[in-house]
Amino acid sequence: MQFESKSLEILAESLKKLEEGFAGLPEIENNYDYSKMREIMLEVAEKMKDNYPYFHPYYAGQMLKPPHPVARLAYMLSLWINPNNHALDGGRASSRMEKEAVAEIAGLFGWEVFLGHICSGGTMANLEALWVSGKLNPGKLVAASEMAHYTHSRISEVLKIPFQSIPCNHLAQMDLDALEKLLKTGEVGTVVATIGSTGTGSIDALPEILTLKDKYGFRLHADAAYGGYFILADNLSTTARRAFDCLNRVDSIVIDPHKHGLQPYGCGCVLFRDPGAGVFYKHDSPYTYFSSQELHLGEISLECSRPGASAVALWATQKLLPMTRDGEFAVNLAKSREAALKLYKRISADSRFRTFLAPELDIVVWAPRAATGDLASKLSQDIFETAAKNNLHLATFKFPVQLLKDYWPDIRFTGDSVTCLRSCLMKPEHPEWIDRIWEILNQVTDEVLR
Repeated sequence: MQFESKSLEILAESLKKLEEGFAGLPEIENNYDYSKMREIMLEVAEKMKDNYPYFHPYYAGQMLKPPHPVARLAYMLSLWINPNNHALDGGRASSRMEKEAVAEIAGLFGWEVFLGHICSGGTMANLEALWVSGKLNPGKLVAASEMAHYTHSRISEVLKIPFQSIPCNHLAQMDLDALEKLLKTGEVGTVVATIGSTGTGSIDALPEILTLKDKYGFRLHADAAYGGYFILADNLSTTARRAFDCLNRVDSIVIDPHKHGLQPYGCGCVLFRDPGAGVFYKHDSPYTYFSSQELHLGEISLECSRPGASAVALWATQKLLPMTRDGEFAVNLAKSREAALKLYKRISADSRFRTFLAPELDIVVWAPRAATGDLASKLSQDIFETAAKNNLHLATFKFPVQLLKDYWPDIRFTGDSVTCLRSCLMKPEHPEWIDRIWEILNQVTDEVLR
């Protein structure tokens, strides 16, 4: 295969256009050693060959989605300026672009009045959300499901906020009875609802959690880092659609443009429904350049220097692919879920495999049929390794035994978890590649089980 490179012509043309804006400045003499640069870049290219093909449909393992070409171009073009989106004067154009792009993301959830900005990724975005929650509910617990991203317990430790993990039900959702039992203690300040877990794509029962919020008065944060963009998809299950349709009622949301938003790493986004959260960010930095009187992004973010390039890339992508329910962006999200449903149907109909959760988004989890959990784990690992040798790259996931017992009552379990196979079908090409993916998976499974 060949990497897309025609877009480099657009970059060269855009760079000349950018130069025109600084034509009145004296020339700078550049004495770069281009020969040495070429030598080193070719060495870099050689080293970078030692990567999995994250950009290819045969890579169907971890949640690695290639950035759109326009995001790559806009990011690279901005580096000739290298703007800093901390203060407006360090990134005048890119700061405006960030505000516009973030407003469009907030619009996905029906928020016209909000506070938000781009972060270095979902971890930093969740940290800011939990930091604000801790300020509003000092000393009170943060509660999240056992299937929530591990970052929440780690962040809570960093912030010195007490954390409590809530058991899950058989759908890998937060168990509402267990949650309410904890809420009755009056010790919970914040509940994190996971809108698309990174393990299985499971979506917590947000409508029911909102009912509990009305009853107990906690702060509700939605970690939609992985699943948030699926609010645009037209092929969600009824229960998933119900959850997405009430996201506008939570207190804060995190979404990661560097996952389904077609952006380079790192680009996360945190949103607060109440702009009053900005009071916690207030600070004075007299040594920073503040010739602008307008609010700068450094006043509403914990991070100081931040790459304006991320904002430029996000703005350009959303300009090319508007986030509307009938647009190309939404159609491609639906294709990811379509691919997951296709693969799940194939696996479910095959006697060599066991399934348990139907995919809510674009993640499929399954295991080889075996008499014991230990053997299923071993076979999963063998299939994972053998598939990689045949250019099909999957992932593995340790699924809790207590959530598998209802699905697989005939298996003997000895440990706390079973290693399963997992596939993230994030690319819009994946529905058309399922036959080829299945062909390799079928061959590899026969080889391992022989």
